[in-house]
Amino acid sequence: MREQYRAAGLTEPELAADPCEQFARWFADAVRARDHGALAEPNAMVVSTAGADGVPSSRTVLLKGYDQRGFVFFSNYASRKGRELAANPHVALLFPWHPIARQVIVGGSAARVPRDETAAYFRSRPYGSRIGAWASEQSAVVASREVLEARYAELCARWPEGSDVPVPPFWGGFRVEPRTVEFWQGRENRLHDRLRYTRGADGGWGIERLAP
Repeated sequence: MREQYRAAGLTEPELAADPCEQFARWFADAVRARDHGALAEPNAMVVSTAGADGVPSSRTVLLKGYDQRGFVFFSNYASRKGRELAANPHVALLFPWHPIARQVIVGGSAARVPRDETAAYFRSRPYGSRIGAWASEQSAVVASREVLEARYAELCARWPEGSDVPVPPFWGGFRVEPRTVEFWQGRENRLHDRLRYTRGADGGWGIERLAP
């Protein structure tokens, strides 16, 4: 179960001056790969957190925005990741774009986005997703699928489709402010290209090559 990567390489002169611009280039490539059927959900990323006890946990979530300030995703604040980020804001993100032999790995710290930003995004969600945010006590033990579906039906009756579903007070966004961003390009013979941006004390970015 081994694949020989034959993709073109990644060199320092090709890189953008900052990781946000470089991510935008690669994300556009991932979207094009999705459009050609080669890659599903390019905005899917693995979010890894650890609580005060240092025990790590990971899960896949969807990136909902990025800019110079960082990478944004949304969650139930009472979920495991929400509780862990409240205790320990350090977080890692991984974009596993295996079909195009690329990965992006972000290390940084997470903070809640302003409430108006959460509300704006929540209103853009499909009706079912807005109801689902209320119905699911994310990461809590649930007795059965039927219990979850009954809760969903109850909430649909409270807020019929077309009504204004309020933003749950326990739900919102996190923005991950990056300290490091690594761009990984698969190469032949496992001699992969790994170029990492690291934020300096002055806020600027340095670039270094890592051994594969």
